[in-house]
Amino acid sequence: MDFELQSKFSPTGDQPQAIDELCRGIEAGERYQTLLGVTGSGKTFTMANVIARMNRPTLILSHNKTLAAQLYSEFKGFFPNNSVQYFVSYYDYYQPEAYIPLSDKYIEKDLMVNNEIDRMRLATTTALLSGRRDIVVVSSVSCIYGMGNPDDFNKNIIEIKVGQRIARNVLLRSFVDSLYSRTETILERGQFRVKGDTIDLYLAYEEIIIRIIFWGDEIESISALNPENLVVESRLDAYKIFPANIFVTDKDRAADAIERIENDLWRQEAMFRAEGREVEANRLHERVTYDMEMIREVGYCSGIENYSRYFDGREPGMRPFCLLDYFPKDYITIIDESHEMLRQLNGMSGGDGSRKRNLVDYGFRLPSAMDNRPLRFDEFEALTNQTIYVSATPGRYELERCGGVVVEQLIRPTGLLDPEITVQPSEGQVDHLLEEIYVRSERNERVLVLTFTKRMAEELADNFTKKGVKCAYIHSDVDTLDRVKIIEQLRTGEIDVLIGINLLREGLDLPEVSLVAILDADKAGFLRDQTSLTQSSGRAARNINGAVIFYADVITEPMQRTIDETNRRRAIQLAYNAEHGITPKPIVKAAPTLIGAPKAPDAAPEPKKEIVYIYDDTKVEANIAADPIIKYMTDSELTRSIENTKNEMAAAARKMDFVTAARLRDEMIQMMDLLKERQNGKG
Repeated sequence: MDFELQSKFSPTGDQPQAIDELCRGIEAGERYQTLLGVTGSGKTFTMANVIARMNRPTLILSHNKTLAAQLYSEFKGFFPNNSVQYFVSYYDYYQPEAYIPLSDKYIEKDLMVNNEIDRMRLATTTALLSGRRDIVVVSSVSCIYGMGNPDDFNKNIIEIKVGQRIARNVLLRSFVDSLYSRTETILERGQFRVKGDTIDLYLAYEEIIIRIIFWGDEIESISALNPENLVVESRLDAYKIFPANIFVTDKDRAADAIERIENDLWRQEAMFRAEGREVEANRLHERVTYDMEMIREVGYCSGIENYSRYFDGREPGMRPFCLLDYFPKDYITIIDESHEMLRQLNGMSGGDGSRKRNLVDYGFRLPSAMDNRPLRFDEFEALTNQTIYVSATPGRYELERCGGVVVEQLIRPTGLLDPEITVQPSEGQVDHLLEEIYVRSERNERVLVLTFTKRMAEELADNFTKKGVKCAYIHSDVDTLDRVKIIEQLRTGEIDVLIGINLLREGLDLPEVSLVAILDADKAGFLRDQTSLTQSSGRAARNINGAVIFYADVITEPMQRTIDETNRRRAIQLAYNAEHGITPKPIVKAAPTLIGAPKAPDAAPEPKKEIVYIYDDTKVEANIAADPIIKYMTDSELTRSIENTKNEMAAAARKMDFVTAARLRDEMIQMMDLLKERQNGKG
């Protein structure tokens, strides 16, 4: 099936030129290309057009879950009749296993899996192995982490068809081998239920129940049922059932794996004892022996991923299998916000390795744990085919990879220009900035202020508040969810000014912002290099009155390069608008579409929670654990409240409202901590 791009818009501005150049590069076999697209130029729409024209499976990488969810939603809209998948970490909460030698502290792995995202990850792998070519996968850095061997996954696909002769019990055993579990009660995802000659199997990767009816040893009928009401939605002649887990292996390999684990345990124990490290040797023996007993009895153990090398049939040091192994050879990779994403891809392996090295060195894990890791960057690049980097400020690496040849997309469909940059002296900068803020406030516009330190952000917010300015600050000490709420307050006008150190990481469009003020713009550091200055300036590019002020005593090289590049882009944009008679139009975007899933029109508004970071003594931080109702709950009531919150979190995640899901997750964790404190006190 071919890609079918659906949109009420057609490529405009320099989008057609960018699409043509990128497609020509792909057809010519170019390994790397870079799309330099200014903020608001429609880079996502350009990507969609390239995908539709090239008609090849595509992987799109995004550097955080929120932006990945936004891209997933957009591409679902562009390709409603094609397979658009979402692949991110399925942990709502994750505390990795670790050992800290200095304090002799061992930290057990603790996690909470989001079942809906788990289903979507499994749907991604099944779609890739189904043979379809019209597939777009939007993924985070999760795509370079270890998964099961795709060959084993393929071997465990079960094909059934009407008229097929197979003993019912043989089919049931094949379901178990594919990691489906049997139940006699309520049927849930990844389970099957048997009543006489009828088998109901709830697929692990789709919201469908497959009903198989036997006549003796022959399959008489196959139906697809709605899980909510068990109404038959379609009759099927044949069907492929994919495994219920991406970590699946065959029995022969499992037996071989246990033998190899035992051999490595013997060698590692002998090494520890030869060095006189009896504690480490005994610890390793107890832990690994217990794990092997669990694997023999139930086929699974906690931390089984640390033995993945044995089950995958890999040799020591070999890279793990990952999502990239499931793609066909000719897939296209698009790296969105490449200046951030490449840094993330490059840094995952090092941090993971140093943590696991301690676990191995002190007898908590076999050396095989080191091979359960994310890909190194060179391994990632070896697995990718043709790649397009997308960024408003591509870094040196991207430019070197594509030989300095860049496809530019500088024209915005709205006709908006890059904001004009002016330089003001540092002396008297606060008073000058206040005057600019008052002007914007009267026009119902917003202001972003970038400081160089946390302390300056807090003191400036305090100073402005005393002068009657509605403002808030954001920095790394402010909780992620509170940052989201503060941005909502900025967009809705509850505050006029947002002060921060690095406001780029929020990853959101703020069309209400008409002024970006950068204090100490001439200071040395990565927050004042050309990339940061250009990205920060772009925050004002979505407002018709957008402007940028650099407060500095000297014009540094990064400042000058940023000013020159901005002036070059403005000249191109002005010329295009004049040639085509375009009058710039403001962008109007509802706040909820940026930060979470849109609320239904008749949904009751959630009660507002105040944020402590706004300088007003009457406001207090919202904290579920401090709620007096929570404090007076009994342990059983608190347990029920935790379960209810968990269900609400799962429902929010199913709606792709990850901000609400994250808020509920944090509330649930606070209640769990409170319950644990009580139980420890009783003990």
